[in-house]
Amino acid sequence: MTAPPPSSDRQFSNADSFAQAFDEAWQHHERSEPRHGLDAAQKIPLMLDRLADHPFLLQDPGMARQVAEFRVRLLGL
Repeated sequence: MTAPPPSSDRQFSNADSFAQAFDEAWQHHERSEPRHGLDAAQKIPLMLDRLADHPFLLQDPGMARQVAEFRVRLLGL
């Protein structure tokens, strides 16, 4: 079995790329501010602001929000 490819800083204008960037931003926030006291509904807009230059968010902000909300539900964040 081969090793997975190293993570890339490349971003694409698709939901998968956005979901990966969203997950990374969420986890980074959790590590850097563990006592932030925000619930998921408050944190989603914060993550969207941090990802404001992501191509998928720029192209389709409504769908990007839906992907973010789905990731939160899926992962129980």
